Amino acid sequence: MCQMVIKGTANKAKKHGFLQVFGMMFCVCLLLTACASRMDVRPGDDYVYCLNGERTGLVRVSYEPVSGEAYEKAEAILAILCAPSEDVHYTPPIPESVTVKECFINYAVATVDFDKAYLDLPPLEEKLVRAAVVQSLLQVPEISGVEFTVESEGLTDAEGHKIGVMNENDFVQNYGGMLSSYEETTLTLYFTDETGEMLVAQNVKVRYNSNISREKLTVEKLMNGPGKESGAYATINPAATLLSVTVKDDICYVNFDREFLDSVDEVKPEAVIYSIVNSIIANTSVEKIQITVNGEKSVKYMETVDLSQPLGWDGSWIKSEEE
Repeated sequence: MCQMVIKGTANKAKKHGFLQVFGMMFCVCLLLTACASRMDVRPGDDYVYCLNGERTGLVRVSYEPVSGEAYEKAEAILAILCAPSEDVHYTPPIPESVTVKECFINYAVATVDFDKAYLDLPPLEEKLVRAAVVQSLLQVPEISGVEFTVESEGLTDAEGHKIGVMNENDFVQNYGGMLSSYEETTLTLYFTDETGEMLVAQNVKVRYNSNISREKLTVEKLMNGPGKESGAYATINPAATLLSVTVKDDICYVNFDREFLDSVDEVKPEAVIYSIVNSIIANTSVEKIQITVNGEKSVKYMETVDLSQPLGWDGSWIKSEEE
């Protein structure tokens, strides 16, 4: 059984001793191993994601959710994801060689900190472990995003890029099969010009994991800022954190933390908002963008732009070539 040492949690979370967590894990283990039909997940059943017996794909496993605070639900799920299985058709995603050092929830984002043994996982297995843990924790209604850290340092991909906050759109629901690989594409991103008042387009070639939604990819690359010596300038506060990106009924919901409300110096508020809106619409099939801050949409950005309703394309903020 993998080790799980919950040191503490944030945002009204309480600290738990190791013995209490271990006791909870032991009970969960008994529940998991005593029932042979946990893979028979029916509509309406609660479930978590485990790995298949060959550890090459994901399978759904039913479980009985606990009541209580969000952090208690998250701890219970992590305990299940560590618990051994006597069913040969699935295995716990978190191997016994890896320790969960800490889990805390802050503004709807669950951060799971592993020990350095996590970095020794084979690449394919690591992707599957990440997919299983993230999608399982997202079963908690109060959690909209999950971030992985290793010894308190943000997890990075094979190219050294920080992975950051993940949600269900980062993973393909490919049960029993392998996760997708990397692809290349060109994005049209809208940054601001030297005046900070108008937007200029920049075509950016990116290599990305095909499991990441194009909507989230667009926002992340926009947050990275334009290339050097491009004549374009960043629009989004670099201290802002992207909490989640989801799509429903042709509306893309982009959720930032409160740092987003601190603007970039001398950039017009409308330029910031429509750099996001126009960039997403230019690169995806969505028609409108709903920007939220910590899940709240009753926000007025810089006391100027009303974000209470979804926003559509507005080309009036794009600088023409003649200007």
